Amino acid sequence: MTEPVWLARAESIHRQLRPALPADYAAKMRRVFAGGARMTLAIRGEAVCGLAVWRWHENTFDGIKFYIDDLVTDAALRSQGVGKSLIAQLEMEAQQRGAEALVLDSGTQRQQAHRFYFREGFVITSFNFKKQRV
Repeated sequence: MTEPVWLARAESIHRQLRPALPADYAAKMRRVFAGGARMTLAIRGEAVCGLAVWRWHENTFDGIKFYIDDLVTDAALRSQGVGKSLIAQLEMEAQQRGAEALVLDSGTQRQQAHRFYFREGFVITSFNFKKQRV
């Protein structure tokens, strides 16, 4: 789990991607971490400039799957290498856990993020289907 002081510093950056996160951000993230997630921060001095929330598990299709829940760089710092640095760190984490790939979902409206993912070597391998409120 990310230390409380750093989690508090990460909140405003995380909300740039996920503005609907609940008011009690720390409690939400404690539940997410309890479910197996981890957080990696990109830091400059005392400021968080980007973050990734990720997890790994084994399934029947991918073997060890390294999944990125959230990846966000502060909007004021985009195109300065923060996202590239986070991806490099996540690749090392994935390799250490025996995963062969990084996997993420990205909303269809996030075209700028998609351009970044393509530049970083990601490819579209499947569709993600969702059935709301079952």
